[in-house]
Amino acid sequence: MKPEARTESCKATTEQEIASLFDRWNQSLQTGDPQKVVVNYASGSILLPTLSNKPRLTPAEKEDYFHHFLEDRPSGMIDMRTVELGCNTAVDTGLYTFTFATTGAKISGRYTYTYRWNDSQWLITSHHSSLMPEKK
Repeated sequence: MKPEARTESCKATTEQEIASLFDRWNQSLQTGDPQKVVVNYASGSILLPTLSNKPRLTPAEKEDYFHHFLEDRPSGMIDMRTVELGCNTAVDTGLYTFTFATTGAKISGRYTYTYRWNDSQWLITSHHSSLMPEKK
């Protein structure tokens, strides 16, 4: 018996659409509500956060991280990026800077977001963020 061919249709997308997903995520930070940030993540996704050594796998673990991260009112800005498009997947990777309104502190980091189209929206499947290793 011959196996049936998989017929997955690919969501048409652009680099601009994928780049705008960071803006969506960053705007959810501005709400100060960790739950509004976590809805950007797919079930089964992983967050490897900037300011914690602990991988966050569950929505509750991600919410716990963002509860603390949001305390100083962060706002992110992309410094450089590369976007790779696939069939119902995309990768946005580069450098970003966060400014914390409460303290005035700025941190620069490296990031990678991977996304998957779930037939209605793009969701983060993995998010890795780390501080820049070398001081300027």
